[in-house]
Amino acid sequence: MFVFYMANKARELDDLGFDFLSGSGDFPLSTQWLTNYDANDSLLGAYGAGIFNTVRLVIIGIVLATVLGVLAGVARLSSNWLVSRLATVYVETIRNTPLLIQIVIWYTVVFLQFPRVENAIEFGGIFYLSVKGLALPSLTIDGSFGLWVIFLIVGAVVAFALQWWLHRKEEVEGGSRHAVMWAFLLFAGVAVVTYLVTGTPLEPDTPSVGITGANIYNVNGGIQVEPEFAAVLLGLVIYTGAFIAEIVRGGIQALPKGQNEAAAALGLSAYQRLTLIILPQALRIIIPPLTNQFLNLTKNSSLAVVIGYPEIIFVGNTMINKIGHAAPIYLMIFGTYLVLSLVISVAMNSFNRSVQLAGR
Repeated sequence: MFVFYMANKARELDDLGFDFLSGSGDFPLSTQWLTNYDANDSLLGAYGAGIFNTVRLVIIGIVLATVLGVLAGVARLSSNWLVSRLATVYVETIRNTPLLIQIVIWYTVVFLQFPRVENAIEFGGIFYLSVKGLALPSLTIDGSFGLWVIFLIVGAVVAFALQWWLHRKEEVEGGSRHAVMWAFLLFAGVAVVTYLVTGTPLEPDTPSVGITGANIYNVNGGIQVEPEFAAVLLGLVIYTGAFIAEIVRGGIQALPKGQNEAAAALGLSAYQRLTLIILPQALRIIIPPLTNQFLNLTKNSSLAVVIGYPEIIFVGNTMINKIGHAAPIYLMIFGTYLVLSLVISVAMNSFNRSVQLAGR
């Protein structure tokens, strides 16, 4: 009995190790644009692809949700009755319905209803929309791409130096030197000339619809935006954007009305008052709750497993079903989300300190 007990204990300790990650994954993953994962790669490579899919979804989602939330929050305060009511309907409807249901609706009711590949909706011969997703043109790089990037960095530094010098001349001599315009033109000129000199390191890759060896229609070339990715992204952006809209509205309304009245008295337009006076001050109120929404979006991305998007949870569950080792895999998932959330928190807290008034 003692021998069997010790054998079971040794097996349990072995299950807590991470040596299994060096084994072959032997399972495919969809949504592979910008990754080079292959089914024959290791389990660690498969988990890395899941992390990349999650990070890609989170970064794009945060950017789009912020833009949507700011626009909707400002629209709720609009003097235009129709714009204000439409923004209110959007916010109150989306905030009060489950995110999971929204993702499933986007996937099943919208994206899975597009035509088959052979009947794909074509836009100018370069965009194809079908049940397999949206095919977009992409760029392929060659060996001289790294050299071109070095030229771009040098050009950016020189353009920044030119802008700084022209700003100094404005302060000393007065007048407008159009610093930003000249800096941009310099950088654009460097980019175009070095692109041609290095032998055009970027070449367009246009998608096309064709028949494979098994007489199955498929989209070849370009970047394939799968319906799973699009459905999850839209769900996260629209859902999180509704909460951000309320944060933006509350931050703007928390400012004294005299700020807006003083800006109007100076002759500033509504756009100038918003971008130069209102939003910069409202950021001090908006950023802390905005950080919470970014963290919620990161954690809510795990709901993508419901429709088969290969993010961390999906890859982890696939690994568990294939080889077991549930405890270490769930520890990896726990640690991954913890690291992602801490990175977002550190970045947003740093940004929050930069916009606070000195001494506060």
